[in-house]
Amino acid sequence: MIDMTKKKRVVVKVGTSTLTHSTGLLNIRRVEQLVKTLADLQNAGHEIILVSSGAVGLGRAKLGIKERPKDTPTRQACAAVGQCELMYLYDNLFSEYSLNVAQLLLTKYILLEDRRINVQNALNRIIELGSIPIVNENDTVSIDELELEMGENDSLAANVAVLANADLLIIMSDIEGLFDKDPHKYDDAELIPVVPEITEEIKAIAGGAGSSLGTGGMATKIKAAEICKNGGIDLIIMNGRDPRHLYKVFENKPIGTLFTANGEV
Repeated sequence: MIDMTKKKRVVVKVGTSTLTHSTGLLNIRRVEQLVKTLADLQNAGHEIILVSSGAVGLGRAKLGIKERPKDTPTRQACAAVGQCELMYLYDNLFSEYSLNVAQLLLTKYILLEDRRINVQNALNRIIELGSIPIVNENDTVSIDELELEMGENDSLAANVAVLANADLLIIMSDIEGLFDKDPHKYDDAELIPVVPEITEEIKAIAGGAGSSLGTGGMATKIKAAEICKNGGIDLIIMNGRDPRHLYKVFENKPIGTLFTANGEV
């Protein structure tokens, strides 16, 4: 059995659906719980890296745009406005616990071999200085999700975990984990607690995007799990409805779906 208490450097990824209500507006109570829990885990000796979606959604709300923008310039504008809002929020909340935050905005090209070392050095130094890196994709300069960017923040989080030589990636989603069939369609769907190997069968049961607010579905999380497995990093998919459930991970209590890097059951 994997001892989660020994996982020191931890990447936590939160999606738009975790940060916002179904209205698209910020879920203030949940974000406050998330920050408080992460701050406590940092104080307990873990090194937290937060990969946070939400910029486009927050920008939409602030600009009064009800529908998710279909054209790239509007999406970029929402991201530009929303990223300011997102970091202002995190800075204020983490400062209540005497913790500093740092913003890293990444694109696929920044993570190419000749630039990766710069990102890696920055990440390590931020962590050494006791601050929490907050990473997002640089949607403001996106062209489209297929050409320029990672496409979604699950893969971004996995790449950041590998880059940071993390011990664990936790993806907080709007679903409990990986099920043997689509739980939205089948009442008898059962949660798969541990995935030692990512087989074709596992890929086949991964569904599409589950939320209208975000872009990542279960298929993107399987892709992230593959990236982590290749990097020797364990990954957990769990529901982000109650951020305090993060404590269960480090108390070795079962939660969500664990994708093991070494094939352990």
